[in-house]
Amino acid sequence: MTSRLSNYPLLTLLLTAALMWVGIQIGQLLGKRKPISEEEGKGFDLITSATLTLLGLIIGFSFSMAVSRYDLRKAYEEEEANAIGTEYVRAGLLSGESSAKVKTMLKEYLEQRLRWYTERDPDLLGQTDQETLKLQDQMWTVVQDAAVPNQTATMGLVLSGMNDVLNRQGYTQAAWWNRIPRGAWVLMVALSFCSCVLVGYGARWKGPMLAFVLPIIIAVAFFLIADIDSPRRGVIRVAPQNLISLRDSLRGQ
Repeated sequence: MTSRLSNYPLLTLLLTAALMWVGIQIGQLLGKRKPISEEEGKGFDLITSATLTLLGLIIGFSFSMAVSRYDLRKAYEEEEANAIGTEYVRAGLLSGESSAKVKTMLKEYLEQRLRWYTERDPDLLGQTDQETLKLQDQMWTVVQDAAVPNQTATMGLVLSGMNDVLNRQGYTQAAWWNRIPRGAWVLMVALSFCSCVLVGYGARWKGPMLAFVLPIIIAVAFFLIADIDSPRRGVIRVAPQNLISLRDSLRGQ
């Protein structure tokens, strides 16, 4: 897992709110030193409105990116469960000893995949990755050894199913690495800060609510985007429901 602030949505919320509050304060300080005249007010309001509109579009676009990546992670979890379940059934086409080995390893592999979806500790996650790779090599070796002397269409189904199991794990990992680019976050933060400075500078009402409303709104928006975009530490996470259902269905077999 890459080290980035968006991996910690609550921290993103607090830091964003503080930064935007500072932007409002800077704007108000500048406004006290050099107030806007009536003639400049209309043009300044137009610039502020355009900046806020652009900020809203960028936040909306980033939210859409986060949701699409979340949906992709859910889709790959479903595909991975289907691939494992299909290969478990196809393993019955192997000879008795090979079939039992593959089925046993698929159950162990399923447990490792469930741990991978729910684990947050980097060290334990690394152990899970190592166990997953080890099981992948072992399963492929058993299927390959059984297929070499018996190259039939039936064996081709077993090989194809195992290939799908291995590929789906790679697709899932790639989807969890696919995050909102850092450049998009930098652009959002910079534009949000500038917007707060502009609002603070041009606000004709200098009440205390001004210093909190816009920063809180922006911080909540950033929190939601970071939460959806964070695969492991967010409140909104992909639950391995299909893998859990598959594990329950394979118990006793």
